[in-house]
Amino acid sequence: PLPPLTRSPSPVSHGGGFLLAVLHSYHEYAKMRVEEGMTMDTEEARRARCREAVQSFTLLDDVFMTAVFQDSLPCVDLVLQIILNRPNLRATRVFTQDTLKNLHGHDLRLDIHAFADGQEFNIEIQRAKKGAAPRRARYHSSIMDANALPEGADYEKLPESYVIFITETDVLGKGKPLYMIRRMIEDDGDVFDDGSHIVYVNASVMDTETRLGKLMHDFQCAQPEKMYYDILAERAGAFKNTEEGVSSMSARWEQLLKEEYEHGREQGIEQGIEQGREQGREQGREQGREQGEERAYLASIRGVMGKLSLTAEKAMDLLAIPQSEWARYKAML
Repeated sequence: PLPPLTRSPSPVSHGGGFLLAVLHSYHEYAKMRVEEGMTMDTEEARRARCREAVQSFTLLDDVFMTAVFQDSLPCVDLVLQIILNRPNLRATRVFTQDTLKNLHGHDLRLDIHAFADGQEFNIEIQRAKKGAAPRRARYHSSIMDANALPEGADYEKLPESYVIFITETDVLGKGKPLYMIRRMIEDDGDVFDDGSHIVYVNASVMDTETRLGKLMHDFQCAQPEKMYYDILAERAGAFKNTEEGVSSMSARWEQLLKEEYEHGREQGIEQGIEQGREQGREQGREQGREQGEERAYLASIRGVMGKLSLTAEKAMDLLAIPQSEWARYKAML
């Protein structure tokens, strides 16, 4: 059996992932092979697949980004200095996957939440266009403001705020590498100086003649030795090139995906039971269990495809799903 899962030392986002599904499906696959009279070293297979997955991570993958930037002021400083063109900017505090509460609505989890003197920064990493919609940027800015001003404090005490979306594609569609957005007075075009800034960085532009282009190259580079910036390369390498780092990343993924898989399974069971009521209670429960397993695996397949830009076939192969099941799962994607 696999060793017990260990909890990550800090929370991680639920933006997709797949190692738990790798582990789960390998258990099932190993059982099948043993029943056929074959043996399989599941521990060795687990380690090999974990290592393979970790080596493919880039800074556009939530869990890897969280690990690299956690407690690393130099990495945060580098990103802010380049994007905002402020070489002397120094953050004083940084938190990864920081949750901001909204007592009357939707809570907010920030990928990177940093502070400098009188300034507050949120850096979000987004692969999907939907996750970087302009109204989401507005919401991030508003919740940051709501949490920044103590009761009774003067409005002038609000910090200068920056919401920065680093996106895999050109979300705003104008072909620019960088979009700096501020409110303005329509009649004359003057800036409405409320201290709020929204920035979109188009990571698809990797012009290595510029500092920003080199940074975006590094965000999409899976090999630390090929990165331009030593600070990022050193941190990324610590999680890819050492046994301790690989083990740490594997533990984070295992815990995250255990929760994600179980959540998908529970949802599928509930829906299946509801849909199967007319067929009888026992049939409904059985349908729910089957649908829960399917939903969990489908979520894992989609996560692998999105995170690593793989075809459905390659994703299912990585997840050790038997080829006899590929057509069925592909039809449901």
